[in-house]
Amino acid sequence: MTSLMLDEARAAAQAVAAQFMENESGFARLGARLRAQPPRSVVTIARGSSDHASAYFAYLVMARLGKLVTSLPMSLITLYRSPIEATDVLAVAVSQSGQSPDLLGPIRYLRDGGATTVAMVNDSASPLAAASEWVLPLAAGPEKSVAATKSFITSLTAGAALVAHWADDAGMLTALARLPEQLARAATEDWSAALEILKGADRIMVLGRGWSHPVAMEAALKFKETCAIQAEAFSSAEVKHGPMALIDDGYPILIFATRGPAQESLIATAREMRMRGAHVLLAAPDDVAERDLTLIVADEPELDPILAIQSFYPMVEALARLRGYDPDTPRHLSKVTKTN
Repeated sequence: MTSLMLDEARAAAQAVAAQFMENESGFARLGARLRAQPPRSVVTIARGSSDHASAYFAYLVMARLGKLVTSLPMSLITLYRSPIEATDVLAVAVSQSGQSPDLLGPIRYLRDGGATTVAMVNDSASPLAAASEWVLPLAAGPEKSVAATKSFITSLTAGAALVAHWADDAGMLTALARLPEQLARAATEDWSAALEILKGADRIMVLGRGWSHPVAMEAALKFKETCAIQAEAFSSAEVKHGPMALIDDGYPILIFATRGPAQESLIATAREMRMRGAHVLLAAPDDVAERDLTLIVADEPELDPILAIQSFYPMVEALARLRGYDPDTPRHLSKVTKTN
């Protein structure tokens, strides 16, 4: 027996291929526009999984292009009516449905104030798309499971593709073209070793750092909404502060040690947590001998987190069913969330 969540997660590779085919000219035109008229800063507008995808986009923009990126607290506009300056700002809204009023208000405000506005949205006929100057369809297709999977992955790839075109980075563009086949492999990676450890867990920490931190946040959200596990995501640089006090014997910790400058510190954190008695699940590429879960790698290290979350989704779906939950219909949640 499978779920809609699992079926949709496994469809991510096809969705990404469709996205690249549908949006190639749009990405290229927007990238050229941003090179010709560089924004002074970037702001992202999103909630939930979309906000995690926005955080990944922010890491890439700051790392590759040197532009500061802020995640907009939307209530500053929707509730507090703050006079946010929008001239020469790039505003990127990310959403599956494109219907929530707390995205629409800010994108309209910022566009009226002179910002270049972009909607990365799965429903290209949505109010968010209509309110934005540029629309980059996620092309994930219908997503019926409440827990987002393929729309999250296509949000990650949309952000990466925009950065690659903006930077005019041929190497990144070539690596992105290889992603669909790599996603198909990542979706079949065996993470069943995590099930025995987590089937009775009531809490977990999920760690990342740098560009793997956004997928750690996404994984923590999925543990909460599909498995009813109290999950918290931290940077491995932050966990040694207050969160360290929570660690005791058997405390489960999932660590995404993707390649890049932060990998060594993530592996060192795994060793330290094991010494403190934690039950660590270290997800790392196959050249890391002490890994517990294997990560497929992309042609560019910055893209590894996309493949990591693809491998995570089938595991957390299986864990939800093992714990007696329906991953398609989490308690108290609906597919479209509308807040002001």
